[in-house]
Amino acid sequence: MQNLLLPNAAAAPFCAPPGRPSRLSVRASAVSSSAPRRETDPRKRVVITGMGLVSVFGNDVDVYYERLLAGESGVGAIDRFDASGFPTRFAAQIRGFSSEGYVDGKLDRRLDDIHRYALVATRKALECASLAPGTSAMEKVDKERAGVVVGSGMGGITALSDGIASLVTKGCGKISPLCIPHAITNISSALVAMGAADGFRGPNYSISTACATSNHCFNSAADQIRLGRADVMIAGGTEAGIIPIALGAFFACRALSQRNVDPGTASRPWDKDRDGFVLGEGAGLLVMESLEHAMRRGAPILVEYLGGAVNSDAHHMTDPRPDGLGVSSCIMRSLENAGVAPEEVNYINAHATSTLAGDLAEVKALKQVFKDPSKIKMNATKSMIGHSLGAAGSFEAIATIKAITTGWVHPTINQFNPEPTVDQFDTVPNVKQQHKVNVGISNSFGFGGHNSVVVFAPFKS
Repeated sequence: MQNLLLPNAAAAPFCAPPGRPSRLSVRASAVSSSAPRRETDPRKRVVITGMGLVSVFGNDVDVYYERLLAGESGVGAIDRFDASGFPTRFAAQIRGFSSEGYVDGKLDRRLDDIHRYALVATRKALECASLAPGTSAMEKVDKERAGVVVGSGMGGITALSDGIASLVTKGCGKISPLCIPHAITNISSALVAMGAADGFRGPNYSISTACATSNHCFNSAADQIRLGRADVMIAGGTEAGIIPIALGAFFACRALSQRNVDPGTASRPWDKDRDGFVLGEGAGLLVMESLEHAMRRGAPILVEYLGGAVNSDAHHMTDPRPDGLGVSSCIMRSLENAGVAPEEVNYINAHATSTLAGDLAEVKALKQVFKDPSKIKMNATKSMIGHSLGAAGSFEAIATIKAITTGWVHPTINQFNPEPTVDQFDTVPNVKQQHKVNVGISNSFGFGGHNSVVVFAPFKS
């Protein structure tokens, strides 16, 4: 294929000035001649001081992880709307959710669930970080250097769907004036800064890279800290897509499981009989700070974010590269950024959605990076909570952090007939295992070929 940007690329690669090596050769030389080195500057070291979520297992991080360790499935029949006419009639649907005490009542009545989830998860994360709004600790935070990066894969799809329904049945004059503000992707970040975060006025934006969104947000938030633009960031993902149009559209993509008879066993990553993913929802947020800022205020430090990476397959709208090269490159770049050698990693929270092509492509990529996976524990959180799209990486990052802090890794359930290709990995089948995590990575990949990886480790002062 002709290179439209550089027609003579073969004749004049990179156009390096005479006597000077190209940027590519300099980078390759630097990578090959230097061992991985972790960040040591306390202004650039990034630590996690708080976690909060709204999940199918409730709004408490500890309860969420306890139920993961127990191997429970949060998947069941959809009762939010009549799904009887759909080929897939189940999901990991949140039930009994209330934002009372966290969101103003008048505002709450107007919001899309995607924003409610984000606001409650943010408050939970700030409380965990000893930064609850109204406290003296929060009052000491420089709000100009406190930011928010909250993303989603689909935005306020319920608000948009309701607006379309109003247009069709009642005319444009009956569309809610809040339809667009509540539908666009960035509003969760805006609402978090305005309310739940007590007026954070630093960097504020949203990232939408489908199912890779949350990890993109974590990496971007860390960059803001490392570049000296912020002291503290709230980052993560939120999603509320269990509605008729989303269920129908994902079925049209041939992405969903149709195991209606036994939905609790429908999400079965790496199992030969997997037939698609299970739709989930919720929000997960982390409080990320520079080590210097966290120590100055005496914050509770959970783990350290060592680094991460993002890239693109540039291959297909929905299918991953079958050779796994995009993913393996992203993992390697994340380890370089983190200052970690592949041999140091002994825990992987896999993307593992339970799709036919995706599961195998990820395993192939992992084998390209980790030549001896015998000491690595690898599990799939989605086997229990389904696939929450833009919020999925946030739930998995929280599971990774809890694995580090508790010394227990949750099982991958529904492992009835595993693919032989995963035999080299311990996928923690069906029962939790005790495991001291040295370095853990969490993978997320999205439609469009978006890849993202984050690296966490126990905090060492």
